[in-house]
Amino acid sequence: MSLTTTPAPATGGVGPLLRRWRERRRVSQLDLALTADSSARHISYIENGRSRPSQEMVLKLAEHLDVPLRERNALLLAAGYAPVFRESSYHDPDDPGMAAVRAALEGVLRGHEPCPAVVLDAGHDVLAANSGMAALLEGIPGRLLQPPLNLIRIALHPQGLAPRIVNLGQVRRHLLERVERHLSIWDSEPLRRLYAEVSGYPGPEGDDHAEDPAQTHPSVAAVALPVRLRTAHGELAFISTIATFNTPLDVAVSELAIEHFLPADPATADIVRRKFPVTRT
Repeated sequence: MSLTTTPAPATGGVGPLLRRWRERRRVSQLDLALTADSSARHISYIENGRSRPSQEMVLKLAEHLDVPLRERNALLLAAGYAPVFRESSYHDPDDPGMAAVRAALEGVLRGHEPCPAVVLDAGHDVLAANSGMAALLEGIPGRLLQPPLNLIRIALHPQGLAPRIVNLGQVRRHLLERVERHLSIWDSEPLRRLYAEVSGYPGPEGDDHAEDPAQTHPSVAAVALPVRLRTAHGELAFISTIATFNTPLDVAVSELAIEHFLPADPATADIVRRKFPVTRT
């Protein structure tokens, strides 16, 4: 899934786009004006097309509305200005900046081994993974592992990880809500297609009542949702963290995330340490 192309500017100009972002963020014209050191009247004039904002004002409003970098470029184009944020490709071999980013992320992936970790783009496509993640995906049909491998799809697909997930109802609800949150930020056609696809996969709705995870993993289930997997090594439980780049200046970098899977109990930590491979360099 690729989100690498800046959307074409709307024919109605920048005003309707800014109004849509303001309404999406549930911010009033007055509140936006106060944070952007402007006036509610000026914000109204911009949204209605009666006033053309400066490039500085477009960027200031976009920042206060927490608009993604890709969409900030679209706002600038709609206002008649050139984009200011570069749009690179993660796998571009001729881009020294992205080469440095890849090297840093690959070091993080290796450093997290033997625990699983992946680098994701804005559409949850896997851009890189470590040996621990490969171990989790052992036995998945090869056609599902063909690039672009999508983490949400492989988790919920009936021939993917879904049959192995003990608490599938909880995990399914969490992952669908995760895609919904991303849609509130990017609202892209690829994400909408992904949501329509994975929400249609068979699976339990809501919580799993067959077994209370708080009884099997009491120290973790009270504070974070563990993903509990049946594997050839026994049942494993992971919680995950997601990290992003701080103050990115590149669209692709702003959309990158690295997800680390951490053992949720001592038994999982022991199995991962003894059974999962580690990349040798």
